[in-house]
Amino acid sequence: MRKYFYRLLSNYIRLYARPSDRVIEVDPVSPELREALSGVEGMASDSLQAADVESADYLVFNGNLHFEGDVQAYLGRVRALVQDRTRLVVITYSALWRPVIQLATALGLRRKTLESNWLAHGDVDNFLKLTDFELVRRDSRVVMPFYVPLLSTLVNRYLAPLPVVRALALVNVYVARPIPVAQASRPSVSVVVAARNEAGNIDNIISRVKAMGPDDELIFVEGGSSDDTWERLLRAKDEHPDRQILVAKQDGKGKGDAVRKGFAMASKDILMILDADLTVPPEDLPKFYGAIASGKAEFINGSRLVYPMEKEAMRFLNMLGNRFFASAFSFVLGQRFKDTLCGTKVLTRENYERLAANRSYFGEFDPFGDFDLIFGASRMGLKVIEVPITYRERTYGETNISRWRHGAMLLVMLVFASRKLKFI
Repeated sequence: MRKYFYRLLSNYIRLYARPSDRVIEVDPVSPELREALSGVEGMASDSLQAADVESADYLVFNGNLHFEGDVQAYLGRVRALVQDRTRLVVITYSALWRPVIQLATALGLRRKTLESNWLAHGDVDNFLKLTDFELVRRDSRVVMPFYVPLLSTLVNRYLAPLPVVRALALVNVYVARPIPVAQASRPSVSVVVAARNEAGNIDNIISRVKAMGPDDELIFVEGGSSDDTWERLLRAKDEHPDRQILVAKQDGKGKGDAVRKGFAMASKDILMILDADLTVPPEDLPKFYGAIASGKAEFINGSRLVYPMEKEAMRFLNMLGNRFFASAFSFVLGQRFKDTLCGTKVLTRENYERLAANRSYFGEFDPFGDFDLIFGASRMGLKVIEVPITYRERTYGETNISRWRHGAMLLVMLVFASRKLKFI
């Protein structure tokens, strides 16, 4: 039973902590978890030093909070050592299972020491806030902690994550981040624009994208246009020698490919995507900049579904589809997304490079470029926040989105993400 249970637990931790990450289990109560995870270090909290954890990507606390006499002081000591990029994976056990756990202890199936703290979700969240951590994601897992062929897989993989069943789960997995300290310097921005058949919008983009950081750049990636978009980009670069404007032709097809090429060309601290159709006003980009530069979040997603939008900005069936996919992906990802398909997304270059280095977990499956980033950010435990924008009508050209074909692709990606992130 113990071997099966710890194998389950290691799967949930490995969803976030990839083999290339440095993972430290703090105050390990037994060696089973580290054996199941492989490559994880164990370290006592009273011997932790800043040098030990400054390169750590994840600190794992498996049941520790149940035994601490002063949880706030315990987490406070940890907060003083960790870097902004470090994530805490805190595992607690549900009080509903207390009689079963006590019986297992009496039968010698687990360690003799009984838990002294039985913490509700609100308690864990409160302790994190008191010690300058912020909860990013919570999962409830494991309804059947012992192995029965086929049945255990059905219950723990497919039923336990469901809204009603998860209230009965034994294990709670919390992912938290340190609340970052405000930086004195202002980071610069690389704004990436995928441009296909958008010749009439190029001048507008350049004139309306204003400076946010001290040394911003504007990157256009052209994607096989049938109009004179490429020629217009070359002229615009020559006409604005005072602006850092980079232009390139994409190698493959689709917005996702163009965005990845633009991000590879980027040299600034913050990466932004701006759709070339200008349905998201460039004047709203400073709102995204403020949200990420202040540390409020690490992945900023635009939302077109808060403010009233212009009459022809989005067709009715498209809006219904957006709302459905937003709800479905919010459930799968464990973080709220009101509008997954808004093209404007922002993250730091450092986090993007970490995301790209581990893209093989999902693969290069996303022709839009949106879900590649959303899925990766979710798996990394990045804090997500949405910035509402007023969605505008397209004034030049025609949309590159096919409602039914791309809708079917989104359904495929939803199923794919469910298997990779939720039903594991």
